[in-house]
Amino acid sequence: MTPTLRTDRLLLEPYVPADEDGFVEFFTDARVSRWMGDGPWPEADYRATFARIFDHAYASDGFDVWVVRQDGRLVGHAEIKAAKVVEGHELIYALAPEMWGRGLGTELARAVIAHGFGTLNLEQVHATVAEPNTASLTVLRRLGFRHLRDIAEDDGTITRVLSCDRGEQQART
Repeated sequence: MTPTLRTDRLLLEPYVPADEDGFVEFFTDARVSRWMGDGPWPEADYRATFARIFDHAYASDGFDVWVVRQDGRLVGHAEIKAAKVVEGHELIYALAPEMWGRGLGTELARAVIAHGFGTLNLEQVHATVAEPNTASLTVLRRLGFRHLRDIAEDDGTITRVLSCDRGEQQART
């Protein structure tokens, strides 16, 4: 069961069905979806993804996925789940554009990483980030992630693969 996490300014909690419209609105914002996988997608695909959170992530304890709130308002999304490009678990996080530049990305990522090392007892947490997403790359480096390799995507873009070890993270806190 995905636990509720709190930071100084954010609340991370499991999604509830009433979050569907907010989830879709969040991910159909091109400023958000451009950094999230192959987005943007059609609205119906985001609605199907939202349903899979309940069917696959929550129903089977498949992985932890959170809605991120500030003052009760949906302002982001976070996950920690089995990675596809490296062996282990991957951190995924996103914030609404109006939240950018306030240190909330660092706060959010730090909370999910701490959950991965503490609650899930992981030895490493990985992240994949589009090369032009310098804000996320900066956040992750600040939190102790190191560059492992680059992946050349079919469309010519580069995805950076990063990793953080439990020991490195503990040394920073």
